[in-house]
Amino acid sequence: MHSRGLIIRSPYVDWILAGKKTWETRGRYTRVRGKIALIRGGSGLIVGTCEITKVVGPLTLRELRKNARKLAEPKSEIKSLPYERTYAWVLKNARKLRRPRRYKHPSGAIIWVKLRSF
Repeated sequence: MHSRGLIIRSPYVDWILAGKKTWETRGRYTRVRGKIALIRGGSGLIVGTCEITKVVGPLTLRELRKNARKLAEPKSEIKSLPYERTYAWVLKNARKLRRPRRYKHPSGAIIWVKLRSF
């Protein structure tokens, strides 16, 4: 069984694991739902897990600003959409691993990594 790992740079992955960030903005819709691994971008480490429960969007700038708390950002900092078509991947039940786990990063993986298990 293959699982999926989502690559997210710091500090955003840390905000998710701390429960401060419940929306991950992306420029594409995803069909992925359920439990995923959280990978700290550039580290080679799985640092936690969470669930993707739904996708909201495409969002307007007004909708994004209205939900600034879900992004762990001040409303005043959101001056434009990060992507031409911006979607919010709704995250729940974020859990930090006690000890981060190494994984083999495949060439070309930018958003998702297929994992054997986590």
